Formats: sequence, C-alpha cells, structure tokens
Amino acid sequence: MRVNRISNLADDLALALAAKDVRIEAPIPGKSLVGIEVPNSEIATVTFRELWEQADTDPNKLLEVPLGKAVNGTARTFDLARMPHLLVAGSTGSGKSVAVNGIIASILMKARPDQVKFMMIDPKMVELSVYNDIPHLLIPVVTNPRKAARALQKVVDEMENRYELFSHFGVRNIAGYNAKVEEFNAQSEQKQIPLPLIVVIVDELADLMMVASKEVEDAIIRLGQKARAAGIHMILATQRPSVDVISGLIKANVPSRVAFAVSSGTDSRTILDENGAEKLLGRGDMLFKPIDENHPVRLQGSFISDDDVERIVGFIKNQADADYDDSFDPGEVSESDLKSGGGGASQEGDPLFEDAKALVLETQKASASMLQRRLSVGFNRATRLMDELEAAGVIGPAEGTKPRKVLMTNPNSEA
Repeated sequence: MRVNRISNLADDLALALAAKDVRIEAPIPGKSLVGIEVPNSEIATVTFRELWEQADTDPNKLLEVPLGKAVNGTARTFDLARMPHLLVAGSTGSGKSVAVNGIIASILMKARPDQVKFMMIDPKMVELSVYNDIPHLLIPVVTNPRKAARALQKVVDEMENRYELFSHFGVRNIAGYNAKVEEFNAQSEQKQIPLPLIVVIVDELADLMMVASKEVEDAIIRLGQKARAAGIHMILATQRPSVDVISGLIKANVPSRVAFAVSSGTDSRTILDENGAEKLLGRGDMLFKPIDENHPVRLQGSFISDDDVERIVGFIKNQADADYDDSFDPGEVSESDLKSGGGGASQEGDPLFEDAKALVLETQKASASMLQRRLSVGFNRATRLMDELEAAGVIGPAEGTKPRKVLMTNPNSEA
C-alpha cells in the first residue's frame, strides 16, 4: 500500500474514532512503521516540576532546558546553545507564552547572573514584566517597539565587539575565550571577567515588525547568521505566524521551530514548512522541529503558573540586586521616532536625504520609483524620502497621477 494513501485517510479515521483530529506520521522517521496519533478526550496537565525532575538536565549545559513530554511519556529537552535560535509561534491561548516562561524559569534555575544575561522585549507589556529587577537582566524589560529595535541593534554591536575580542585573543568562540580567561586568572592576581551568555527573548515579534520592520529584521538576520559563536541566542515568539512577520530571511536564520496550535495549514507551513500544527489541540500541545531533525516531534508542554514564576523570581531577587548594563540602554524615544513608520529613517532624518535632494534638483524630476532605482532603497523608504523633500520645500504636494513639481532649482546649474 502506498504511503500517501495512508496519509489521506486522516479524516476517515477521525470520523470512525469520533476523535477531534487524527495526525498521521507516515512513515515514522527511521522505522518501517506508520504512526497514527489519536488525541485523548481529556488533556493531562504536565506540571513544570514534574517535567523538570524527570528531564534531569546536565548542570554544565546552562541553556539545556526541558520542553515537554513526548507521546511515549519521556521528557524531551533542548539545548539552546545548539539550536542556536528558536522560533515559537501559535495562536492565542495555544500555550506559547507559558512555554516561553517555562524556558526562562529553567535557565534562571540553572545559571548565575554572571553566567547568563537576558535581553527581554515585551511589546504587550504584561507577559515578561514580572522579570524586571532580576540580576540576570541587561536592561529593564523593553516594552516600546521603537526602543526594542534599538535594543536589538545594541546586541548586534555587542556581538561585533565580542568577535573583535576573540580575534585579539586568537580564539574562535566564547568557550575558547572564557577558557583563556580562566587560564589567565589562575596565573595572575589581576582577574579578568568571563563573558556571559546572552539570551534575547522577543515575546511578540509581530508588534515589532509593524513598527520597525527593517531595523528589526536586519538585526535578527545578523544575529541569526553570526551570534552563535559569540554566545548570543534568540527566542522569538509570535501569535501571528504570517509571512509578513516570519519572513523567509528570518526563517532561514532561525532554524529551530516550535509550533503550537494554529488555525490553518498555511500558518503551519509558515512555521514548520509542513502541515500538522493546525491539528494540535492547544493548551501546550506542540510540534518541535530542532535544527538537526527533518521531521517535527509532538510534545505536551509543561504548565508553569504565574504563582510559580513569581516565587522563582522572588527567590532570585532576594539573592542579588539588579545590575543593569548602561551600554545596552536604547535611550529615549523622540516624537519623530513615534511618528516615523517601518524603519530606515533615524530621528534626525534619513541619511540619504541630501543625496535624494541633489538627485531631484539635478534631474528636476521627483518620484518614489526614481529614488528607488537611483538610490537602491525600498519603496517605503523612498516614499518617506519624498515626504521629507516635500516638508523641506524641495518638491510640491502630490496631485493625483501628475508628477510632483520641483520647487527649487539646481544651484550648480548654469544660468
């Protein structure tokens, strides 16, 4: 019997078994068997403590955390250092935020503040605010999307600084650098401080992409390509798994994925590149597709309550005060930042403004398509440049389909 015929029987089996959704894995990777997953009528809650005790993670792997229970009841862990970045997506109420909180709590329970630092970005302002003032934070939880774009750029700058440091010491990665520091400290009275791992948590990527898509996408791509050896890792979460949020470039550079329940097969394919997440049950039911596996694994994520998170955070706060790093501070947001759209222009105006002005005065023509072609910029940035030129009195207002009038003459042209 052909395998694709078995896969097409999912709806017939669901009808015969009176099940909500039947998921067929044909074949099971590495076996000459077909897997048919029939969900229980009641979801068994997997508690955070139960999963933590069963997982028995390696204490030397600071970013190895339990994620959930597999179909056979075994605990499944993942090491973020190997992933090296994780995309978490699912619709509202699917368990996405609970999973992110579980990952953060697991790392906090394993790592000291000098070993792991967090950069947390929470545009919704409620999901990660509980972690404010813990000693593991680089800066307070960032809630302003425009500030978040700058904060990500600060992490990119830190990555570049670390690579310069590695080059100076002749090492390839953070493990090699910290080994050199330990060797130096054993022989010298002047102690050097090892570099901590940095974990960037973005709880709602869609909000950032709406406000500052260009800056955010550029920072994520650069971190995705190079940050692993520098000891910097990302966890990106979104409840809107559409292609305008999870772009192809982001997917290419964030290879490990977790999909919770979504509304359609299209959303599932956006996250995992295959169907399946639309058949999940919600409440922590997930498909986990790490970087080293071709097919996703179905897991039941653990449940960690708000009270449990507050107890863990309260215990950590009692151990040490918050120690923020001013070099990661994104600064204040100006009025022009709030009014400007999806990235490209700084608060002082677009750096290409003078080039655009010179081009318009030279040609005595003004259009967004010309600026796109001659300055090699995107459409959004070209239209913002046109707005700036209009505000500066270089060109007139738009008049329907007519070309804009150029109100200034070229001072360099001959009379």
